This record gives sequence, C-alpha cells and structure tokens, in this order.
Amino acid sequence: MEALGKEPDPEKLPLEKTDFPVEVQLAFFMHSLLPERWDGMSGSYLGKDWSPIGALLDVHDIEKRQEVIFFLKYIDLYNTNQMNDKLEKERKTHERRQNNQSSGVNVRG
Repeated sequence: MEALGKEPDPEKLPLEKTDFPVEVQLAFFMHSLLPERWDGMSGSYLGKDWSPIGALLDVHDIEKRQEVIFFLKYIDLYNTNQMNDKLEKERKTHERRQNNQSSGVNVRG
C-alpha cells in the first residue's frame, strides 16, 4: 500500500491467527500437531490423523474440547481440499508437459 501511496485499510487486511477467538487459535495449534495422512497408491492427501487428538487435548489441558474440535474439523477439511486441489493442478501440469514433450512441442509453463 505504501508503494501505491495509500493508507492501509484495516478492514481489508488479512486476518492473523490472533484475530480469532481462543478456541480457534487452539484448533490451529492442534492442527499443527496432528500428523498427516497420505494415500500411498494415489499420492492423495487424506488430511490429519486424528488418533492422537484425545492425548493432545489432555496434555494441553484444553477445556472447551467440543468447540476446539468443531473448528479443528473445519480447518482440516479446508486444508485437505486446498492440498488436493494443489496436487491435482500439479498432476495436470505434469501430464500436459509430458504430452507436449512426446508430441515434440516445446512448451514452458
């Protein structure tokens, strides 16, 4: 904004994790601690492995467990969709490059 000679509008700034309620912040924290699951055959991202969630909630003495898990589920769903969309785009790009190389077309992307 400074380069454009404009004052930043606080209403348009991206949200920081600290802008959210404590339960959402805890959900982000729990999400970062859970291990990831991948499908070995297709390479698809399956999301987080939820098996250690009970132990993590106990260790960190989380009181509002239902709320944290509610937000955690949305974070995990969003993250899983984003990751698989990214992987799909990369797969299509790779396939397109291979097809172009096999047909003798030199395309950079």
